[in-house]
Amino acid sequence: MSENIVSLTPENFQQIVLEDSKSKLVLVDFWAAQIPESVELRDKLSTLLAPHGDIITLALVDCQTQQAIAQQFGIQGLPTAVLVKEGQPIDGISGPQTDDTLAQFLNKYLPKEEDILLKQAQQCLTNGELQEAFSFAQRAHVLDNERADIKLVLADTYFQLNQIEQSEALLATVKMVDQDQYYQAIKAKIELAQEASNSPEIQALEQQLQQNPEDVELSRKLALQYQQVNRVADAASLLYSLLLKDRSDEESKKLLLDILATLPSNDKLTISYRRKLFSLMY
Repeated sequence: MSENIVSLTPENFQQIVLEDSKSKLVLVDFWAAQIPESVELRDKLSTLLAPHGDIITLALVDCQTQQAIAQQFGIQGLPTAVLVKEGQPIDGISGPQTDDTLAQFLNKYLPKEEDILLKQAQQCLTNGELQEAFSFAQRAHVLDNERADIKLVLADTYFQLNQIEQSEALLATVKMVDQDQYYQAIKAKIELAQEASNSPEIQALEQQLQQNPEDVELSRKLALQYQQVNRVADAASLLYSLLLKDRSDEESKKLLLDILATLPSNDKLTISYRRKLFSLMY
């Protein structure tokens, strides 16, 4: 039995129903062996709620041995389950339940998949596990691309992965009402990074390249400078332009692939340029 599934008795009633329900939900399920529908509901709830121990406790009441508890809740028929919060019933179900009706009831209180992914992304970000954080945050964003909290975590992950352009672009989609302290902190980091990315050395190289646009070595040197200050999109664009002029330019191709290798494999920029390279070469 999972840690968040307990048998409710007079001895633990105070702790489970009155105390524990102050910090998380408690679903009290009433069943009896002679009523198959109640046993079926008990087993379904046990399976569905086992992974959600941090959110909800399933308290099972065997009505054959715990009639006093059933009477205290005023149970008149089985199967019945009562949801308790802060010691008070707030919702419940009674009678046989289909998978759909049970899902509709639980979905009101259980976290959505994107909530779970977001929490995992936040934890990975805290632990410095950036690739894992990116994977979780991106999957959450695919499921709900309007939620500001998901956008902010993904933008922060982009920034910490040195993908400043992607971070800024995503941050620009956050509505004004959602521009909280976290948003402001990411924005400030981006602005500082952008100031540093436009160094005098880069400006000088850009001016030289404008005067000598066919200088391949100069282009590669500028691409490397872009990459070092996290202007990955600019670096990739410059190197790809060299390959468009000369498909046999293996040095520029290798440099571009090395830069893409620093990004997550499922990053949009990586996918886009790998497709371009494949089309160009084959």
